[in-house]
Amino acid sequence: MDAVFRAIFGYCFLVFMVRVVGRRPGKQLTPFEFVLIFFMGGVTLTPMVGDDRSLTNALCTIATIAVTHFVLSWLKQVSPAIGRVIDGMPLVLLEKGQWRTEAMTNMRMQDSEVMATARNEGLKTLDDIEYAILERNGEISIIPAKESS
Repeated sequence: MDAVFRAIFGYCFLVFMVRVVGRRPGKQLTPFEFVLIFFMGGVTLTPMVGDDRSLTNALCTIATIAVTHFVLSWLKQVSPAIGRVIDGMPLVLLEKGQWRTEAMTNMRMQDSEVMATARNEGLKTLDDIEYAILERNGEISIIPAKESS
């Protein structure tokens, strides 16, 4: 039973740490961030299984993590407030040509990352962008500026 509590705590702690580290989709993670994520997971694994290296303990730990994930996902659907705590809120990074420097600093993002996303959508300059929004899933949404007639 001890492994079940350690698995619940370990999973919740990792979710919290990933939330603190920042939100970026996998394709935008730097090699440093990949190392951090995998290292945190590996370091958390040992305390979860403890000294019991049996197949039963491993299966209980895996099942506990799966159930904990399911419960947190369900809670996010039931309560928008819990969803905001776990996933955060969409953040405006660029608005009508003006960088939101506080949001950029808090999310440890650089304007070059936003512009790379804009270039992937065929937009070349700040004048081409109305808004750049960091979504809850870590993706950057680019809303193009309306063409003036």
